Amino acid sequence: MVDTPTADSPVEPDISHENPASKAEWFGHPRQLARLFTTEMWERFGYYGMRALLTLYLTKHFLFSDQTTNGLYGGFTALVYLTPLIGGLLADRFLGHKRSVKFGAVLMSLGYFILCFGGETAKPVATIAGHTYEVQVENAVDRPTSTGDEVRYIVAGDEKLKVQGNEDGTVSLLRADNSVAQQVPGDQFKADGHRNPFFVMLMLIGLSMVTIGNGFFKPNISTVVGQLYESGDRRRDAGFTIFYMGINLGSLFSQLLCPWLADTVGWWAGFGLAALGMLFSWSLIQFDGGKLDGYGERPEGADAGKDWFIYGGALVAVPIAYFLFTNLMNATPPAEGSGLVGYLLSLPLMGKLLFGTFILSVPGILGWAFFNGDRKEFQMMVAAMVLIVFNVVFWTLFEQAGSSLTLFADRNTDLHVTSGFAISAGQTQFFNAFFIVVLAPLFSMLWNGMAKRGLEPSIPVKFGIALMGVGAGFLFLVWGSNFAGPDFKVALWWLAGLYLIHSIAELCISPVGLSMITKLSIARIIGFMMGVWFLSIACAQYVAGIVAQFASVETVGGQVTNLKVSLDTYVGTFTTIAWIAIGVGVGLLVLSWPLKKLMHGVK
Repeated sequence: MVDTPTADSPVEPDISHENPASKAEWFGHPRQLARLFTTEMWERFGYYGMRALLTLYLTKHFLFSDQTTNGLYGGFTALVYLTPLIGGLLADRFLGHKRSVKFGAVLMSLGYFILCFGGETAKPVATIAGHTYEVQVENAVDRPTSTGDEVRYIVAGDEKLKVQGNEDGTVSLLRADNSVAQQVPGDQFKADGHRNPFFVMLMLIGLSMVTIGNGFFKPNISTVVGQLYESGDRRRDAGFTIFYMGINLGSLFSQLLCPWLADTVGWWAGFGLAALGMLFSWSLIQFDGGKLDGYGERPEGADAGKDWFIYGGALVAVPIAYFLFTNLMNATPPAEGSGLVGYLLSLPLMGKLLFGTFILSVPGILGWAFFNGDRKEFQMMVAAMVLIVFNVVFWTLFEQAGSSLTLFADRNTDLHVTSGFAISAGQTQFFNAFFIVVLAPLFSMLWNGMAKRGLEPSIPVKFGIALMGVGAGFLFLVWGSNFAGPDFKVALWWLAGLYLIHSIAELCISPVGLSMITKLSIARIIGFMMGVWFLSIACAQYVAGIVAQFASVETVGGQVTNLKVSLDTYVGTFTTIAWIAIGVGVGLLVLSWPLKKLMHGVK
């Protein structure tokens, strides 16, 4: 018998077609956020563990110069953020976001495993006035952390001459009694290393696989997070902030553990742990038990038969990335007086590719939005593009962490936490992750609380605050340099203070930026727009490598020749970029009101 509803027995809704798991919550957010949070946490564990070692690996194991190291590091991190432009598009059109994430995770894990095979340490040499000499390093260790006891000698016939850098940029070659055998002008002394080409090739192949894999992983995991929330759901910003905390929770532990393993066991152990973290990330999506059903699926009408062509194309892209890296390493600087045009023409292929793609993408997408969207959609896309341009400036300066700031930590920072305990230069990057993990929940509550009272700053204002914050962080470290000891080293806590200020700035732009893309973009190209967001960061990473080259210091056998020159060089570079960041941040605050109108109420 069918019950007839009465006033006392109201009709109950039919929920037999609904998935109860889709309604479950995790700290007030969709339950699926927990799995995506953990997946991203392990992926970032692998990436940031590798990144904590990379600059030191290039300078101390392969003995590349600061100029080459910073350029290669900037090119690598740029390509890491460029490939999502293609990975997001392929996921939107063919693979679906989950399938792309799984494939990217496999490629990245293989890349980290390949980095474990670095071979023997490069043999240091020095070229003086056109003649090349062997360099012997006493008390040398092939590890991320130097002991400080290393002594470098030029071997000239039967004589060993100690290398000493001078404050005026010259290099003194000293006899056993410390008398000066030769004073060499700085432009006539060039340190280098003899490297095994096979192991250099392996290292570049590993980095190439990481960049291609990241292109499939990075934009699509963020897109799936955005799909958890309905349009207009005010929890979206807070959800992305929690998701962002997962990124930093993974990097926190990896930036402590991977450098520690590399110091105590060897470089291979640090990179191997990064690879294991990446495998954990893959397993969480591969074996999700149906918890992510309905999210990130293949688009309707897409041909599954094209999957293997896409996978094959990705593998073909690995040697292309390898070629870009070698071209970057062999690039020659522009001739003096060549101007801006000469500089742009002298850029390696990667530089031309990045800037060309970005310059074409911004007006191209706006043109598409003008003809295919309505007036409101077009104006929202204009606002998104303006913010993306300012995003380039932020990450250019913020991303000194893995390059110039890591080398500053190694050379001009007293790394003692207490008198009897010190951390390594690679481990200093954990400060950023630690502060994000601590502060992200507070910022999530802050944005929610301010939103309820109608006081939450607009997205452009948050971006402006972030830019001024990154400048303030560098000024804080510059202030601390005034208190450097007689060894020209700054106390660790000044560097930690920089990372605290930068972490606050980061929380005002990065999770907010990811959320902004999902809210301002036209729905049918949201994956592509996420790729453009990462393209802007790619350009920033490349320019960050160029900026870091201004802080390059002469090294011999992986060690600087004069710590005072090193400190002065870093302080000068950090001061300049600090004031640039603050000026650009103030400019964005001025533009925040007209941008807010173009956003049509998006918060």
